Amino acid sequence: MPDRVRVFLDTSALFAGIWSASGGARMILKLGEVDAIQLLISPQVLIEVKGALHRKAPEILDLLTLLLNRSQAKVVPSPTPDAVRESLALTHHAGDAQVLAAAWQTGIDYFVTLDQEHFLDNAPLRDAMPFPIGTPGDFLAWYRERLKASP
Repeated sequence: MPDRVRVFLDTSALFAGIWSASGGARMILKLGEVDAIQLLISPQVLIEVKGALHRKAPEILDLLTLLLNRSQAKVVPSPTPDAVRESLALTHHAGDAQVLAAAWQTGIDYFVTLDQEHFLDNAPLRDAMPFPIGTPGDFLAWYRERLKASP
């Protein structure tokens, strides 16, 4: 079995995992719950997802806390200003630069997002990162392959 992978969820991926009881993002939260992976989020992600849930579905704000606790998600430190500047040059979006910088300086194995414009369709950014960037489904396929390849 490979070492436990460190998976960073951006706001869109975490929101999807809270919003929908089925699907890849919720499955990632469940993998964290059984301690198969280590889930990581940044302070910026937590602020953004709370705001989005407050606007769109305040009735499930408590579910956020419950699922984060169950999935053992860890909030990583805020990024350094230098890391944010470097990330901003790649994302061209201040909020996403904060999120990417936090993930990058934490040393993650995989970055999960549903953000097409700033992450998934941004080839220069994806090429510059030392970790893969993909959707929840992309991550689950990557993780399955890792499990198959382990002795």
